[in-house]
Amino acid sequence: MAEETVFSKILKGDIPCEEVYRDNECLAFRDVQPQAPVHILVIPQKSIPSLREAETKDKKLLGHLLLVASTIANKEGLDSWRTVINTGASAGQTVFHLHVHIIGGRSLSWPPG
Repeated sequence: MAEETVFSKILKGDIPCEEVYRDNECLAFRDVQPQAPVHILVIPQKSIPSLREAETKDKKLLGHLLLVASTIANKEGLDSWRTVINTGASAGQTVFHLHVHIIGGRSLSWPPG
């Protein structure tokens, strides 16, 4: 069984969140430490620690997460945004439950971090 994370507690309803979107496959909510005016996380209902652990059978779910991210960004009125999936601690992943960041509402520089 996967280790419990803050995101699994959010999915169970043990920790509240500012929900933006939910369906049978994922949940999206506003980041509690936003890095931009719009910073939303999209997480799968299925526990996958990181993109490294995703499997071929997760292909449809992974595509769904990205399509949901695009839909949310459009509903937020963003004409440009960044989607980020951090994989591993040295890449900035702090919660080991796969998640897609939607970051926008300001100019974003490159390269990041």
